Amino acid sequence: MCCHSVITVRSMEERRACEERLGQVVEKMKKEGIDMSQWRLGTFQRTICPQCEGGSTEERSLSVFIREDGTHGNWTCFRANCGWKGYTQPDGVPKAYQAKKDSGNENESDQEVKANQPVKVIRKLREEDLRLEPLCDELVTYFSERMISAKTLRRNNVSQRKRNNKIVIAFTYRRDKVLVGCKYREVSKKFSQEANTEKILYGLDDIKQARDIIIVEGEIDKLSMEEAGYCNCVSVPDGAPAQVSNKLPDKDHDKKYSYLWNCKEYLDPASRIILATDADPPGQALAEELARRLGKERCWRVKWPKKNETEFCKDANEVLMFLGPRALKEVIEGAELYPIRGLFNFKDFFPEIDSYYLGIHGDELGIPTGWKCMDGLYKVVPGELTIVTGVPNSGKSEWIDALLCNINNQCGWKFVLCSMENKASHCLLSMLSSLSFHSTPRNNDDFGV
Repeated sequence: MCCHSVITVRSMEERRACEERLGQVVEKMKKEGIDMSQWRLGTFQRTICPQCEGGSTEERSLSVFIREDGTHGNWTCFRANCGWKGYTQPDGVPKAYQAKKDSGNENESDQEVKANQPVKVIRKLREEDLRLEPLCDELVTYFSERMISAKTLRRNNVSQRKRNNKIVIAFTYRRDKVLVGCKYREVSKKFSQEANTEKILYGLDDIKQARDIIIVEGEIDKLSMEEAGYCNCVSVPDGAPAQVSNKLPDKDHDKKYSYLWNCKEYLDPASRIILATDADPPGQALAEELARRLGKERCWRVKWPKKNETEFCKDANEVLMFLGPRALKEVIEGAELYPIRGLFNFKDFFPEIDSYYLGIHGDELGIPTGWKCMDGLYKVVPGELTIVTGVPNSGKSEWIDALLCNINNQCGWKFVLCSMENKASHCLLSMLSSLSFHSTPRNNDDFGV
């Protein structure tokens, strides 16, 4: 359930605290029997009073108010025969602080109310409410077939529960060992999750103060990395986008990737972040979105190996299943710097340097001009631009015509001519006069034009 408000907070920590207060106030009101289809903050709402039920006319006589910053909520029934009223506030809000808020005397550092910023009430999960159970033998076998050991499953608190009349796998999301969210997966790869929980990375506690971090696209990929010896790995909670977005939003509007901002204090200490997302287009789009937010200068990317003669592995779990943990470790060890426009790796030019040194193509050092006295000073090299300059009427065009004829005669090259001064017929006559005939040409193809 969402609450709409006018809140802006200066940091993610303050925002998180505000959302926790709002969640507590809403839950306490629900325990009093007050419930809304949609909660609105900072404004009075009307609903049916749970005490008098609005009388015979079912009048919406109960007025409910929650402060935008979540520091308190109150209600009053205005039916003369009822008059029920009450007040609640979240745990841990000092009365002196509350009195200062109510009097309007809070200073600028305390002020959290500004314009047009929606806030979602974050749900606090409790272990007992989820009714999680240890994995059954069938699900342990399912993971075993994917090369995930029971030891890894236990360390990561992978559980099961009955949901919608089905037994599903439960991946618990925790911060400082406290349950924050829970994502469910059916064996058929259908996903769902607990609603209105805070978005964080899966396995967050494993990267606390880590200098090297691996980010993957799914929970099973995170478990696969652990089988290869890498516990410093987390998974994104929501999968990959279809394509890279055109514009990078500011953090207050970056809803799709809010988990990065919520986990910023864990990601900031890392000097190297290896992006091991899936090899498909959405996975590569996710890598780009992550790199844009985390800083490409500290990001690295992996190249997934072949799993057979025709196919490449798609993700970490496929490498583990088809090639084993050693191969997955080699993938991480072989990670390369994330591409940055204008920044090159010297080894990227090795094939070109080898071709030049070995003369594989035969023209790396240039082809002769047809004049031995000139070949020691100049040769025509493919891909290079040659500019011929000189005073007017010094013979520039005639020399170029003769050069083209020589190259055509010796190497068979063909050319496209563009002259801003002469007609096509004049260019052809000039070339004919420059050409030393070994045999009489019979058609235009013999001139290479």
